[in-house]
Amino acid sequence: MLEISKYESLTKLNLTEIERTQIEKIANKLIVSFEDLREIDTKNVEPLVSVLVLQNVLREDINVKSISREELLSNAPEQYGGYFQVPKTLD
Repeated sequence: MLEISKYESLTKLNLTEIERTQIEKIANKLIVSFEDLREIDTKNVEPLVSVLVLQNVLREDINVKSISREELLSNAPEQYGGYFQVPKTLD
């Protein structure tokens, strides 16, 4: 079974004997649980990315009439090279 004192110096913790005993109990329970999982046959089981069944909801790609560049720039107070020209905000 697991001895926490070996890992205590690695983590730079100073545990009391009571804390060490409690952590060892919990860690050993986890180890036993994982040993039980190792006995399960998973040869024919495909790995999952998620346990949820997810499906993208996509809209149909429909062409719609868009506004031309000339129409957009027609109301611009200032333009330069086919783009909106705005006052400089940074030097």
